[in-house]
Amino acid sequence: MKLGVCYYPEHWPEHTWQPDAKRMKDTGIHWVRIGEFAWSKLEPRDGQLEFDWLDRAIDTLGQAGLKVVLGTHTATPPKWLIDKYDDVLQVGADGHVRKFGSRRHYCFNSASYLSETKRIVRLLAERYGKHEAVAAWQTDNEYGCHDTVRCYCPNCVQAFQTWLEARYGTVEALNDAWWNVFWSMEYTSFDEVELPNQTVTEANPAHALDYYRFASDSVIAYNKLQTNLIKQHSAYPVTHNVMLFFDAFDHFKLADDLDIVTWDNYPLGMLEWSPLPDDVKAHFLRAGHPDLVSFHHDLYYGLKRKPFWVMEQQPGQVNWAPSNPIPAPNVVRLWSHQAFAHGADVVSYFRWRAAVGAQELMHAGLNLFDGTPDRATHEAKQVHEEIKHQPGGVASDAEVALLYDYENLWATNLQPHAQGWHYSMLVMHWYSALRELGLNVAIRRTHDDLSRYNVVFAPALHLVDDKLAVHLTHYVQAGGQLVIGPRSGFKTLTNQAQAPAPGPLKALMGVTITHVDALRPGITESVTCNGETLTYSTWADLLTPAADTRVVGTYNTAAYAQVAAVTQKQTGAGTTTTIGMWTDAENLKPIIMPILKTAGVRLQAVPFGVRVTRRGEDVFVLNFNPHVTQLSEDLGGGELDAYDVRLPHTK
Repeated sequence: MKLGVCYYPEHWPEHTWQPDAKRMKDTGIHWVRIGEFAWSKLEPRDGQLEFDWLDRAIDTLGQAGLKVVLGTHTATPPKWLIDKYDDVLQVGADGHVRKFGSRRHYCFNSASYLSETKRIVRLLAERYGKHEAVAAWQTDNEYGCHDTVRCYCPNCVQAFQTWLEARYGTVEALNDAWWNVFWSMEYTSFDEVELPNQTVTEANPAHALDYYRFASDSVIAYNKLQTNLIKQHSAYPVTHNVMLFFDAFDHFKLADDLDIVTWDNYPLGMLEWSPLPDDVKAHFLRAGHPDLVSFHHDLYYGLKRKPFWVMEQQPGQVNWAPSNPIPAPNVVRLWSHQAFAHGADVVSYFRWRAAVGAQELMHAGLNLFDGTPDRATHEAKQVHEEIKHQPGGVASDAEVALLYDYENLWATNLQPHAQGWHYSMLVMHWYSALRELGLNVAIRRTHDDLSRYNVVFAPALHLVDDKLAVHLTHYVQAGGQLVIGPRSGFKTLTNQAQAPAPGPLKALMGVTITHVDALRPGITESVTCNGETLTYSTWADLLTPAADTRVVGTYNTAAYAQVAAVTQKQTGAGTTTTIGMWTDAENLKPIIMPILKTAGVRLQAVPFGVRVTRRGEDVFVLNFNPHVTQLSEDLGGGELDAYDVRLPHTK
């Protein structure tokens, strides 16, 4: 386990580089990421390459005993490049060109930009591919940040048409898949297909879903172009830094072409942007909600089932959220150990020194504007000393898995039907319920091998085909416990309705679903389940059970009282539980606890705001509360201070 930092030598006078490098080393820093935004410094004019400053910066860091992660410069194409070509800039969904003057202003399908990308990445890889100080690479920076995955320019129109022809073969097959007979939306050739923006009312959701798939594939192809070029000249691992709650491309597919997954962790900014209730936000104001962060740690560990990095860890106040509170003392340390507990090998802070100008002026670094240490520097030093005594290794194998799928996210969010619907927040409720029971959780994709897990949770398994139904049936027949959530089995892969739902999952779930209830925000209804009254909101599937399906819970809502809300169906040696309503973690736990106990999963009583996480044989107990919290004997007993962590091998 190591610490890192993001550094921008091009921002600072050269005489500060060596002292900075020495202080990084003294702080306990091992890795330094540089270069990802430096194209105009490296090539101020077309063809005028100035590598000397980057050579000296890398050498300075290397001579101080630091290892460099070198970022490719493609997130920030310079002004001369934009002026040279007329097909590079993105077009937004509103039809307006997104201009030069910030970052991520390129189209993934611009032939000109693909050519320039190949050129600049090849030059970097050839020059630094075997440099002894450069020990890892980062492609680009935060694909899709600022809503830049989905471009609506002429490049993308043409590329989308080609993508559709490869997918469907004939325009007749396309019309059938999209049900274009509705509203006379039929096409006579692929050349007629436009992008699903600026329509009078909503675009055909099947059209939009395929466009989302295409845009995601464009990101994957662009990243693969870079990784292939780098690997022709360098044996060092390649990564990309993905983001929090960002869902416009399929991260599982991106990870297939990476050696390491890294992500950028900003707990307070994430909390402010989340739709969590105001009282929850107030309680976790200065530490962030533990599960918003740990879910992403588990997701990004799960992309490759191996240790990940945090490439950008919030060290203080951020500048980009609706409100930007200062973290409490000791919280940067808490976040660092939270990442290591979930399987991180590296935690790298953003940034070394606060920027004195431009868009990120109000964003904190480890050091203040004048270069003197800020509070987080001292916490990083403490973390460095503490991780010396931790063995690291892989994260613990979880007994339970939670399925997460980007296409299901896109499909349900395209037609939410209920104002409060958001796939990721439903998943978070389920994840929090498991974490509040003291469990490690594996995040897996729908078609992964699930045989190692005692219980598998599948919220909103919306898009289903026969292949997935067979896959899940085999898991249950072999003795697995499958828990399926609301809105599952409603659509085919082309976004047409199953007739009736849940389509191919009907035999496994043992129910038919012909009606749903989509509730207004603020409306709460109840069910009776296992003798308890539990509440739900947002969504309810009205379940009609088959003769061999047991009803576990029924709705109390007057409009459909006594209709089944929760059911169980035995298949082979296992059981499928269907939970038809959207409910929060507190109301979900009484439903899933008997299932977990039956499966032999050991549960723990975890106090509110406290989380327990296992890495190998090591147990971390973390307190995100702004007050001292009493721990149960199960967690080692005693008190844990506000924003403190009980590390393995300590009391």
